[in-house]
Amino acid sequence: MFVFYAKSVKKFLFIISVLLMSQYSLAEKNDQEKQWQKLTQYFFAAARLGDTAIINEFVNAGFPIDIKNRKGYTALMISSYNGRPEAVNKLLTLGANACAEDNRGNTAVMAAIFKGEFSIAKRLIAADCNENHQNNAGQTPLMYASLFGREELKALLIDQGADENQADNSGNTAASISNLKSVVLQ
Repeated sequence: MFVFYAKSVKKFLFIISVLLMSQYSLAEKNDQEKQWQKLTQYFFAAARLGDTAIINEFVNAGFPIDIKNRKGYTALMISSYNGRPEAVNKLLTLGANACAEDNRGNTAVMAAIFKGEFSIAKRLIAADCNENHQNNAGQTPLMYASLFGREELKALLIDQGADENQADNSGNTAASISNLKSVVLQ
């Protein structure tokens, strides 16, 4: 009976140790995920604030330059939206994808046009992206420029080959948006 009891205790202890190790592994994995989330938040904060030195350190340490947050934003999109031309230039120089899309299909150039960040938008328009890119609603950078009255950017996009007659999912074109805007503003 003692031998049976000893074997049962050994099995019980083995099972407990396996369970404890698996719990430790789960806790360790959760800690790693939390640390990764914090690093990502710091990277995006550097992009939002235009801190090129921090951005450079992250990328040089191997941090993925085109990592996305839960909305699909990249550091380049965040820098573009927040008017940080130095950060935009640094990210592009380090290899950021200017054509990356967020969860709604918008790109960094669309963010810059929306916010009226002309120098950033010009830099992004010069990137090798599809000038007729459509987001999930079918809108293009040219439609954004037309809607928000960014005439200089509109002309630049047309010079790059953007199509004024390309329709979005609702049938609107950059040309129809411009015409509607001129009628409304009269």
